[in-house]
Amino acid sequence: MLRRLEVNGNPYLGVFCAANEDLLLLESSVPKPAVKYIAEALGTRAVQTSVAHSSVLGSLVAMNSNGVLTSPFVEEREVEAIGDPVYPLPHRLNAVGNNVLCNDRGAVVHPGYDDDALAFISEALGVPAVRGTVAGIKTVGAVAVATNKGALCHPHAKPAEMDLLKEALGVPVAITTANYGSALVGACMVANSKGAVVGSKTTPIELGRIEEGLGYF
Repeated sequence: MLRRLEVNGNPYLGVFCAANEDLLLLESSVPKPAVKYIAEALGTRAVQTSVAHSSVLGSLVAMNSNGVLTSPFVEEREVEAIGDPVYPLPHRLNAVGNNVLCNDRGAVVHPGYDDDALAFISEALGVPAVRGTVAGIKTVGAVAVATNKGALCHPHAKPAEMDLLKEALGVPVAITTANYGSALVGACMVANSKGAVVGSKTTPIELGRIEEGLGYF
C-alpha cells in the first residue's frame, strides 16, 4: 500500500518516523488521525515517543525486525516506550537514522564508523554491516530507503554504489526522487515491505517509481 501525507505541514515523513515490519515509531506531536493512517499503510502497531528528547526521531533511529538502533542520548523513559530491544550506539555519529541504511538482511553505514561501531551495529541489528556511500554522500539513511523487498536511492547514485547496496541488503535497488524532485529519499518517506507513506508533494511519476522499486504490486 502506497499513500501520500504531510504532517503539520511537513512532507518529510522520514525525519520524524521510523518503522520495521511490526513497529512504527512517530514523534509525539503527530496527530492521531495521521498516526492511524500511517500505521494502516504499513500494517504495524504505532508508538509515539521522542528520542534523545528530540522530535527528529527518524534521523536518530535505524531499525529492522531484530532491533532498534538509536542515538546514545536516548532516555530510559523513551526506551521503555519503544518496547522492542533498543541499542544506543556509543559513537560521535549519533544520528543513526541518517547514517545507517538497513533491512532484515544487511546494513550499509556511514564510512566514518570505526570497526567497533561497525561490530556494534551488526550485532544490534543481527545482520552483516558494511561501510558505503550513495551518490558520494556518507549519510546513507537520509538519501536512501530499504525494505525486505527493495531499496530506493538518490538519483545520482553510482553503479558501484548501487551494486554494494544490492549485495549488502539482498534486494533490488532503484533510483528515484520524492517530494517533487527531492533526492533525500530516506527523509521523504517511511516504509516497510507491506507499504509506504511518502511526502504529499511526491508526483505521480515518482509514486510509480517508488511503487515499482519497493515491490508494491
